[in-house]
Amino acid sequence: MKKSITIITAALLMIVSFSSFAAAPIHAGASNTSNKTLSAYVASLTEGLHDYNKLLFTKDFEYRNATDVTETTYTRKQYLQFLKANKGLKFDCVTSYQVLDETGNTSLAKVTMAFKEFTRVDYVTLHSTSEGWKVSKVITTYPTDKK
Repeated sequence: MKKSITIITAALLMIVSFSSFAAAPIHAGASNTSNKTLSAYVASLTEGLHDYNKLLFTKDFEYRNATDVTETTYTRKQYLQFLKANKGLKFDCVTSYQVLDETGNTSLAKVTMAFKEFTRVDYVTLHSTSEGWKVSKVITTYPTDKK
């Protein structure tokens, strides 16, 4: 009996500790930071988290893939459909991000996703709005390693 209680307690502690590493929910409001919004964007993209996508992007959001020869620009609605279609899909990559510059209401960040065969880099522009920080533009590139 004592062993069962110890195992159950250990299991509950593991569940609580793992859940503390989950992406922080994004709540609209002025207390939201650019870093929290960027973190939620990365989680949405790489971990297939879909819960807060409608809060992440500005109404005039646009997405571009720099390798697209037709230079197609995708709207907020189109990008949200893409993310919804990939809900639950987790990328097998090592992800890092850094804020390159934050001045006033604007922030520019670089998100790097290193897959086994290639690297994807998203340049993300964020703006501070009355509803908190939101992603307004994403440009995706696929740099090649030239040695």
